[in-house]
Amino acid sequence: MTTLYSQIPSTDRLLRDEAFTSLLATFGHQRVAQALRQLQDEAREQIRTAQTLPDWCENWAAETQRRLECSETSALRPVFNLSGTVLHTNLGRAIQPQAAIDAVAQAMGSPVTLEYDLDGAGRGHRDRALADLLCQLTGAEDACIVNNNAAAVLLMLAATAAGREVVVSRGELVEIGGAFRIPDVMRQAGCVLHEVGTTNRTHAKDYQQAINDNTALLMKVHTSNYHVEGFTKAVSEAELVTLAQASGLPVIVDLGSGSLVDLSLYGLPQEPMPQALIAAGVSLVSFSGDKLLGGPQAGIIVGKKALIAQLQQHPLKRALRADKMTLAALEATLRLYLHPEKLRQNLPTLRYLTRPEPEIREQAQRLCAALTSRYHEFAIRVEACQSQIGSGSLPVDRLPGAALTFTPHDGSGRRLEALAMQWRSLPQPVIGRIYDGRLWLDCRCLENESRLLEMLLK
Repeated sequence: MTTLYSQIPSTDRLLRDEAFTSLLATFGHQRVAQALRQLQDEAREQIRTAQTLPDWCENWAAETQRRLECSETSALRPVFNLSGTVLHTNLGRAIQPQAAIDAVAQAMGSPVTLEYDLDGAGRGHRDRALADLLCQLTGAEDACIVNNNAAAVLLMLAATAAGREVVVSRGELVEIGGAFRIPDVMRQAGCVLHEVGTTNRTHAKDYQQAINDNTALLMKVHTSNYHVEGFTKAVSEAELVTLAQASGLPVIVDLGSGSLVDLSLYGLPQEPMPQALIAAGVSLVSFSGDKLLGGPQAGIIVGKKALIAQLQQHPLKRALRADKMTLAALEATLRLYLHPEKLRQNLPTLRYLTRPEPEIREQAQRLCAALTSRYHEFAIRVEACQSQIGSGSLPVDRLPGAALTFTPHDGSGRRLEALAMQWRSLPQPVIGRIYDGRLWLDCRCLENESRLLEMLLK
C-alpha cells in the first residue's frame, strides 16, 4: 500500500512535466492543478478500496486532458433530430430561421434600443415594436410578450380576474407537459375556477347559467394535445363572445400552439389562428412562439388595448417579460410572415412540416446505400413512417414520410440499445427511436445529410 501511494506524483512535479505545457496554455494553471488534485484523490481512494492504481496513472497528462476537454463540452449540444417529432420539446422545439439567428447575434453584441425611444431620447417600452408588428399580422389592437405561453396564461388571469370566477368548460381543463394544469394556474393567479358542461359536451346555456355577479370572464382553452371524437359538443369562440358581450364580460382564449398562417394551404390539417379569433371579437388570445409559429420560446398575447394595458401594468409582467435576445429573434421571425410567398423557404418549421414524402424517401435511400457496409450486423431498410408535429400541436395528425430502420440480424434488443447509445455518444449525437424491434431514423428533419454520414461512418 505504501509503495502504491508513493507512485502518485506530486502536483508540482506534474506541472513541471513537458507533457503539461500545452494543457497549461490551453486551460490555465488553476484548472489544471485542480484537475490533478481530483485525480490524486481518486487514485488514493482506489488504493484504499482495491489496492491498485487506476490504469490512467500510466499517463497523467492524457487523463487530465480528457477530463478537461469533457468539462468544456456545452450542456446544450447540437444533435440530429431523427426521432420523427418535428417540434420536439426535449430537443428545443422550433429550429430558428437564419434571420432570427442573425438578429440575436446583433442584439447580443451591441447596445440596442430595448427600452429607448429614439424620437424622444427617453425610455420606451420593450414590447412596442413587436406589438405593432403583431397588430399588423393579427388585426389586434395591441400585444404583449412574455417568456412562454404558460406565463401568458398566468398573466392574463392574474391581471384580469384575481379574486373572481373564471368560467371554463370541463372538457378544456387540460394538462400539458411538465404537469402544467389549467386549474393549478388559476389558483396561482388567484382566480376561482367555475367549470361547466361535461368532458365531451358543453353548451352555450352552461356558460349562461354559470355567469353571476362574481364572474370576471369566460375562457376557452384549445385542446391542442388531445382530441375527443364521437358524441361531442363545444361552444365556438364567436358564440361565446356573443354570450359574454350580453353580460359585459371579456372572453380570453389560450390557443396553445398558435399558427399565423392557414396550414391547410400547405396540405396540413387546419389549426385555429389568432387572426380569426380576434376578428370574432375575442378579448385576449395567447399562443406560443416556439411551436407552429417557428420562432423562439415566448408567450404572445394579442387583443383589446385596454386589457393589454392592464397586463403591462401588472407586477407579474416584469417577472415574466422576455429578454432582448428573445425579442430580437421573435421580431425577425414575425417579419418573415410579411412575405408569405417565401415563408416555407425561410421558416425551418414550415419547411420540415411540408417536406414531400418522395423527397424524404430519396434521401433515406441514399443514406441506406452509404451505410449498409458499415453496419453489417443489422438489416438496413428504407421504410414508410408517420412523423408527428409534436409539442401538443395537432396530436392525432401524422405526416407521411420515410425512415431508415436498423434491425439486428440476431434479433437482440441489447444490440439495438447499444447502437442507440453509440450514436448518442457521437460528437454530434444522433437521436432516433426504438420501436417494433428496430431502430428508426426518421429523415423528415434532416437537412445536413453529409454531416450525418460523417458521424455514422466514424
